[in-house]
Formats: sequence, structure tokens, C-alpha cells
Amino acid sequence: MQNLVNEAPKKHNYDFIDHIRCIAMMAIVAEHVLGAGVALTPGTAKVTAYNLLTQLTKFGTITFFLLAGFLIGDKFTDYTPWQYLKRRFSNTFSPWLFWSVLFIVCFAINLKVKANMYHDDRFNWPNIWQEIQQVYLYTNYWFIINFMVSITLLLIFKKHLYSKWFGIALLACTLFYCVNAYYAWINPAHTTAILGYVFFLWLGAQLRKYWPQVEAAVNGLPYFVAVLAIIVTYLAANFEVYALTSIHSGHATNTLRFSNILYSLAVFTLLLKVRTIKGLNYLQPRQSTYGVYLIHPIILVFLTPEILRPLHIEANEIGLGAYIAYKLLFFLVTYGITLIVIRLINLTKGKTLIGN
Repeated sequence: MQNLVNEAPKKHNYDFIDHIRCIAMMAIVAEHVLGAGVALTPGTAKVTAYNLLTQLTKFGTITFFLLAGFLIGDKFTDYTPWQYLKRRFSNTFSPWLFWSVLFIVCFAINLKVKANMYHDDRFNWPNIWQEIQQVYLYTNYWFIINFMVSITLLLIFKKHLYSKWFGIALLACTLFYCVNAYYAWINPAHTTAILGYVFFLWLGAQLRKYWPQVEAAVNGLPYFVAVLAIIVTYLAANFEVYALTSIHSGHATNTLRFSNILYSLAVFTLLLKVRTIKGLNYLQPRQSTYGVYLIHPIILVFLTPEILRPLHIEANEIGLGAYIAYKLLFFLVTYGITLIVIRLINLTKGKTLIGN
């Protein structure tokens, strides 16, 4: 077996990666849509529906780390560590910095407008500073910080990329965060788990190294087994949400739960088996997925609520069916406008702002 770090492997066209990324990003946007708005009244059917629907979407983050790891072997061969980080900074970090700062600017403007409307003193530095911390630690913009740290760690230990002992050490870090979700020795939020996701990068790299064997195994896996694995792990993940809620409700849907890791791997396996969905080509996933990640929070927080405001919908005052329909509409509006913005940006020189 060739060492993909030191020897240039044969190039392959992995178009299916773009499709899996697109589906994973849809799941991430859907999760953020479900979490948007006023908190639901505890103990209601809508809270149960929220938990069940949220769990359906919880495979997105781990999927992105697996796919990034899958491509790492080629990248580590093509570039020196400094070249790779420089390329990442240009294509990934710089667009992220622009849009995350724009989100904060939009928040400050919104805060100022509301301060003028309600004649209060909410527009102040402590509130803005609190939002800055919130944006980079607890919103979706946390991902790139964690991703860059994880990639840098793999570069430091580049020669051990295919070492099983290195993988075991990384798995131990991930399992620590799984246990920490219950005991909260450190902040249990999955967004601050700096070493919690490196294992999935490592695992993705192993999938790439042994891809012929992995592909054969996935192709030979019956669909009913793949679907059954998703159902079983999904039910287990929902039970773990209940268990964590009984301890502390703040992080019950933590991505780094034992069961959610298994659920994410089960969904990822099915996506590998399905490979591509022709209808997704219309969304231009290669050109749009990173842009969706960068832009959708701004649309979701500052634009979609204003568009839907004339409907006068209060989540706690409508029925379960209406609540689900409203969240679906919220998703379609947010995702649709985000794609339109990306298409328009891609027609200009500013397309580098979405990582293209």
C-alpha cells in the first residue's frame, strides 16, 4: 500500500464529494433554521418535534470533517505545509473572516436601529463584545476556527497521518468530549471542542487511502442494512438527547455525543452508497456550498424574519403542523435567497469572497 503522504497518488475525480457536501450543508442550514426564533414552551409537542427534526440534521458537521480528511492525502502531497496553510488562508479563512465580520456589523446596525426605535441604551460596547464572542464560539462561524486548528495539528504530525496509534490518540480526545457532555469538566459546547473533530479528519484520510476496499464494501452493503443502521442510531441519539436533558438541557443536542457520532457515520455510509443525486447539479454544489455556509447566517438572522414578519406567526401560539410548515418555509426562503446571492456574487470579481 502506497504512503499517500510521501508519494503522489493517482488523481481521481470524486464528484460525489460535492453532492455529499451539498446534502450536509442543507442539513446544517436546516438545523440552524430549527433553532432560530423564540424558545418553545417546555413540555409541548413542538419541543418533541424540534428535538426529533434537529437530530435528523445532526450528521452535517462530522460529514464535513470526514470529507476534508478524505482529500487531505492529495493536498499534503501537492503542497508543503506552509503552501497548504497559505492556500487555505486565501480560499477558506479570508472569506470566512469577511462574512463573519459582516455578520457582526449587521448585528451592530440592527442594535442601533432598535435602540433608536425603543429609546434605550442597548447599543453599547458590552453588548457588541458579547455578540462577537457568541459569533466565534457558538454560531456556525466556529467551524473554520476549529477546522484550521485541526488541519494545523495534522500538518504538525504529518508523518503519522496513517498511524493507527495516532488515530487511537485522536479518538481518545473525541471520546473525552463525549463523556464531558455529561460531566461538564470543561465547557460542554461542541463548538468549543478544539480537539474533538481531528479524529474525523484522520478517519477520512484512512478512507481515501483504502478507498478501493471501502468502495467495494459500501457497494456490497444492502440498502436495508444501511437504512436500518440509520434508524437504530437515530433512535439511540434521541434517547441520549433525553438523557442529557435530564442532566443539563443547554447542550443536549451536542454533536459530539456517542450516539450522534454513530448516527453521523451511518448516514455518511448511506451517502457514500448513493454517491450522487442528479437534481443537485442544478444547485452547482462545488461553486455554492462554501458560500451557503458563509452567507446563510446573515440571511437567516437579519433578512428571513423580516420577509416572513407580515405572516405574524408566533411559534408558541400555532399548532404542531403549522409550526413544521413554518419552519419548512423558513428554510426554503433562507436557502433560496442565499443561493441567489451566491449566483450574483459568482458573476462578479467578488466571487473570491465565497471561496471560489
